[in-house]
Amino acid sequence: MDFAPRIVAWQRQHGRHDLPWQNTRDPYRIWLSEIMLQQTQVATVIPYYERFLQRFPDVAALAAAAQEDVMPYWAGLGYYARARNLHRCAQEIARDWNGRFPPTAEAIATLPGIGRSTAAAIAAFAYGERSPILDGNVKRVFTRHFGIAGDPAKREIEQRLWALADAQVDAAPGLDMAAYTQGLMDLGATLCTRGKPACDRCPIAATCIARQEGRQAELPTPKARKAIPERETGMLVLQHQGAFLLQQRPEPGIWGGLWSLPEFDAADDPLAASRALGLVPERRFELAAFAHTFTHYRLHIRPWYIPVRSATLREPTQTERWIPQADLSKTALPAPVKKLLLGLVEAGLPGDLLTNTK
Repeated sequence: MDFAPRIVAWQRQHGRHDLPWQNTRDPYRIWLSEIMLQQTQVATVIPYYERFLQRFPDVAALAAAAQEDVMPYWAGLGYYARARNLHRCAQEIARDWNGRFPPTAEAIATLPGIGRSTAAAIAAFAYGERSPILDGNVKRVFTRHFGIAGDPAKREIEQRLWALADAQVDAAPGLDMAAYTQGLMDLGATLCTRGKPACDRCPIAATCIARQEGRQAELPTPKARKAIPERETGMLVLQHQGAFLLQQRPEPGIWGGLWSLPEFDAADDPLAASRALGLVPERRFELAAFAHTFTHYRLHIRPWYIPVRSATLREPTQTERWIPQADLSKTALPAPVKKLLLGLVEAGLPGDLLTNTK
């Protein structure tokens, strides 16, 4: 039995069939799940997916919403450019495609935030189009099965993998593309994992070069590791009459579009930084420092809690808001900032937590 039919037969018997975005041909729901699942685990995505659909049940509802209404439903998932592109994409579909999702992978790939593999997955699940996928999990399956060495992110290796992906579909006329596409995803997620692949249960183990040569741990070839740059910032937890001062992050950029705490040079005086915002600080309390790791660097954060007597800003702007503590849970905050603020509210302010007072 050829490669693709073996994947389909395995998926029908052993694959995943009860995920909330399965058993539908609605391209909107499929697209939403594919974007959310990029670099995010299934278990994490499910509750976000369900809440998002309750608020934005179709592409028209998402297109009609303001971006600031969309971001709270993404806060905590990370990689926030995905949410901004999702919103832009919905608006483009409403404007340029009469509110209907494009009918081919080639057309879908022209939309914001949708690459070749994601477009192919949407087209396969929604329209049965014979377009292969090649996401991270599938690259791992292909490099092991076909014995392809070299960094899969490099253009030369990626082109070889795409050629193999095309060849498997071409060799299987009448292929159930939805089952094949889901099968590749399931295989990479559940059996052909990074560590300790379950080769004894793999439907293509008999023809897998990595298994034959004992190279499962070597393939795919890992990227050359680089030292992660370290950065440091100070954050001001400014509170006035039960509300916190938040600033909207610029786009594009880290946490773009989300509401976060004002930042300043960690080596500077936090009282001076708060005065620069037109505030009259009372005292300063140094909170426990913590780190947050992004894709390309690690950020060390030194937060300071500063109650203020006056909430008069130099000039109120659209990117500054005083958010009541009761509204924090429904505000689009970066995950570490949300954890910090909700933790402080729960502990009480200033409370016994704030022992380092200056």
